[in-house]
Amino acid sequence: MEQKTPDFLIAAKENNASDIFVVAGLPLTFKVGEKLVPYGERMMPEMIHELLSTIYQMAGNRDINPFLKSGDDDFSFSVAGLSRFRVNAYQQRGSLAAVIRIIAFELPDPTQLRIPQSVMESADFTKGMVLVTGPAGSGKSTTMACMIDRINHTRSGHIITLEDPLEYLHRHGKCIISQREVYTDTDSYLVSLRAALRQTPDVILLGEMRDLETIQAAMTAAETGHLILSSLHTIGAANTISRIMDVFPPNQQHQIAVQLSMVLQAVISQQLVPDVDGNTIPVFEVMRLTTAIRNMIRDDKIYQIEGVIYSSSNQNMCSMDSSLLALYKEGRITKETALTHATNEEMLRRKLG
Repeated sequence: MEQKTPDFLIAAKENNASDIFVVAGLPLTFKVGEKLVPYGERMMPEMIHELLSTIYQMAGNRDINPFLKSGDDDFSFSVAGLSRFRVNAYQQRGSLAAVIRIIAFELPDPTQLRIPQSVMESADFTKGMVLVTGPAGSGKSTTMACMIDRINHTRSGHIITLEDPLEYLHRHGKCIISQREVYTDTDSYLVSLRAALRQTPDVILLGEMRDLETIQAAMTAAETGHLILSSLHTIGAANTISRIMDVFPPNQQHQIAVQLSMVLQAVISQQLVPDVDGNTIPVFEVMRLTTAIRNMIRDDKIYQIEGVIYSSSNQNMCSMDSSLLALYKEGRITKETALTHATNEEMLRRKLG
């Protein structure tokens, strides 16, 4: 017997919600742009337990018991004709809760999302490492999905994606695409990344670089002629490089700096900011590795990178503040929004006048 789709999932999709919050003591709450919109009656703990049990059944009868023991779970599921959903279930104050992210079946259009050409062209590298960085919920997965789609339609090869959980589903185009979900199809990012190197990949999408071993394996893969796309929860190229270095013990950091200076191709940082219509809009910083920047990484002069990006006239390189300034001049965001999200508030304030 076919399972009935819960009304709140249909309503969330119809209201263009990005997320659904399920927390005891409140109605189900949709995030629509920057607004939180309540839906239905106040949810009690037993109602949430029943709702999540239904969601677990919809996710291929996933076993809810490990979650009830551990207090955390991440998974995704699809509803035919409606959407894909990514679920982060957790326990808080003794009751169950969840945040459900709504993901469209169709791959997003980078033009509609205002992803710049300089970001999309970073997918044209055939080897090395391209990093997409930003805070949680800033759209990194969406940007990487657009880049994978570009590769899939512009050149031949084998693309392997390692994600936790799978978000966008890719159809085979010019490329063969293997999509593996960590903890469902494989034990961990590290295990799947090491295995991927024996699966004749051309491109590997690594959902997140979480620890020293995974970062090291990703850098080695990038050194051996593969294109590695991955993400980190950092803002700004200099912060990203420092974060990678700081993961390693001090006696290894110089060696890692040399390795990183050779394999890194681009760092894309993004954040979502509110526009004048109350929606959100992505803002990007793009750093392409030039000879000068490679030397700065190797010589431990990472602090100089921000200045190079800020003053660059290269069309493939732009700072976060330049992107904010452009959006302000277009009338898309307010002055206050630009300053709130600036990396160098004082300098941007002078440019804004």
